[in-house]
Amino acid sequence: MRLTQQTNYAVRALMYCAVNPDKPSKVADIAASFDMSETHLFKIMKVLVDANLIKTIRGRNGGVMLARPAEQILVGEVVRAAEESFLLAECFDSGRKDCPLIMSCGFNGLLHEALEAFMEVLDTKSIADLSEDRFGMRDLLKIDVAKPPLAANA
Repeated sequence: MRLTQQTNYAVRALMYCAVNPDKPSKVADIAASFDMSETHLFKIMKVLVDANLIKTIRGRNGGVMLARPAEQILVGEVVRAAEESFLLAECFDSGRKDCPLIMSCGFNGLLHEALEAFMEVLDTKSIADLSEDRFGMRDLLKIDVAKPPLAANA
């Protein structure tokens, strides 16, 4: 099984927002951090907004933020939202009936079982779990860390 680039980018964008929870993230900054197309990322953002994973903040200081805490966003939920289909084989497509074994083949059932197991594993981890090294990731993604004000010299 191979996940699409859309899913990869969706998980990365959510991780970016998870390590930058205090202010809205700019889509341009996320795209630049991962060297991805800003136009493509905007399309993915719509999917994430529709799935209630990201919220948008309008205005000059706007951007995107997680719609709920990173601990509550399971990786499996992101994959289900971002993937357009889980057709592991032709026989997963209910409209295709060109295989003569479709009604008695054990392969289809085995693939369904494998897909369920795959998703169960993804549901054991959250975006927060993937983003545990928040400060290290912020450094790698070149997210500005607000420096505390210097104490006045007395």
